[in-house]
Amino acid sequence: MRSGMKVAVIGGAFVLVATGVGYGGYALLFDDGSTSTMSAPARKTGPPDATEIDRTSKAFLAAWAAGNAKEAAQLTDNAVEAEPLLAGYRTDAKVSKAVITPAAPIGSEVTFTVAATVTHDGVSKPWSYSSYLQVIRGLTTGKPLVAWTPTVLHPGLRKGTTLQTGPATVAPVTAVDRNGRELSREKYPSLGPVLDALRKKYGKLAGGTPGVELAITSADPNKADQTLLPISEGKPGELRTAIDADVQAAAEAAVKQHASAALVAIKPSTGEIRAVANSPAGGYNTAMLGAQAPGSTMKIVTAAMMLDQGIVDGPASKVECPATVQWMGRTFENLERFSIPDSTFKDAFRRSCNTTFIKSVKPLDERGESGTALGETARKFFGIGLEWKTGVASFDGKVPESDGTETAASYIGQGKITMNALTMASVSATVKDGGFRQPVLVPPSLDDRELATAERMPGSMSAALREMMAATAQSGSGQAAMSSVAGNKGAKTGSAEVDGQGKSNSWFTAYAGDLAVAAVVQSGGRGGEAAGPVVAKVLNAR
Repeated sequence: MRSGMKVAVIGGAFVLVATGVGYGGYALLFDDGSTSTMSAPARKTGPPDATEIDRTSKAFLAAWAAGNAKEAAQLTDNAVEAEPLLAGYRTDAKVSKAVITPAAPIGSEVTFTVAATVTHDGVSKPWSYSSYLQVIRGLTTGKPLVAWTPTVLHPGLRKGTTLQTGPATVAPVTAVDRNGRELSREKYPSLGPVLDALRKKYGKLAGGTPGVELAITSADPNKADQTLLPISEGKPGELRTAIDADVQAAAEAAVKQHASAALVAIKPSTGEIRAVANSPAGGYNTAMLGAQAPGSTMKIVTAAMMLDQGIVDGPASKVECPATVQWMGRTFENLERFSIPDSTFKDAFRRSCNTTFIKSVKPLDERGESGTALGETARKFFGIGLEWKTGVASFDGKVPESDGTETAASYIGQGKITMNALTMASVSATVKDGGFRQPVLVPPSLDDRELATAERMPGSMSAALREMMAATAQSGSGQAAMSSVAGNKGAKTGSAEVDGQGKSNSWFTAYAGDLAVAAVVQSGGRGGEAAGPVVAKVLNAR
């Protein structure tokens, strides 16, 4: 062992004190009893045995802990990718000391804990976390090797990301709601990804001073750094958002009732986003970035198309609602094959009659416009498919041109149509206000960004849609969920079938007063049963 470097094996823990002097090597015991790293065992096949798993994992962890990136990388199945990340653990992440404690292997997997010290400019902070590795058989050498993935080094790492300690790329930001109340990830965990994105984009404009931190950084400029450990605090700037802390709190509590759910609330008269919530919290921002079939909530847009195209005159128009309908050889049916004799357009909408929204638009097919009309209406009146500039990244809906049976499916929110809670909340907000107002998290004046615009609806169209959504909330498929919501209200339910998924995704979008909300619950079934109560809880917080 070279001077200045100590590696001790104490109860399975590898303890490193790094002093800038290289590590002399680690002797890996092979099956033949040799302790030389120069010799090689006879080539083996099949999964590694328990002894190989134990020895290989400990050898890798010891070399890593000792700061010998090259040797540790050679014990993986991808030394080219592993070595720079392992080397960066000391040089970039500035880990000056580490105690790595492996647990007993379970099969081919070994979990371990890391208790480290990060030092920058004489300031040291403790840092701890857990991760795991897997030992596999090398395809060409037959040797047991660690299956390399960046998550071995830290569970938050992915391909294209690294650990870095140094001055933060942007200053810290104290985000506040519309009334000046602080929005912290501790109190509002769903906002974690949103706050990270806002900090990266507006940190300099908020007027703060950067501190020093250990963070996961990405080569992608659109991905926000993920702070793992503050080393020295900067001076935060203040960033006012459109969020309402009371609505956000209600949204957090509402989605938490389900394992996987997403919700967005918008003020129709301004387009300001009042809440963004996801369950589980703190991970992927499904509410704003998700892209899923919206099911029958899309019938709001389809209804607007039918009114715009003159297929129906208004809510009182007579339409057919049979139990089933054929489209190019495919049978579409209503839930439990219900039918409505002598139906009006309002009746079909409030009960979410699938066959009405397919059968009634057949004249468009005869004119060769059925594959494009829905997308044109979505863009023209609802701003869907345009580039929204909310202040953070968002997916702004997609209604692509279709043909064949996918055209019929698109009218009821299936096929190739993809939406999320943000876009469907905007749809309800557009109906309530009578025109599209692009959703925003921070005011456009902050960075002079240009918002997306769309045509305002004809008065007769918006009035008809509000009448039908009101009927849905008062006596239709949304009645049970909306019964506790007071005031001028409207709603639309939806359930979206997903291939390979036992239960449909539950969708619900509604408005009351000057607040519009949409939610999706994965595998929640009918819209009024799972997503409906989630939306109602938030509307009652307005």
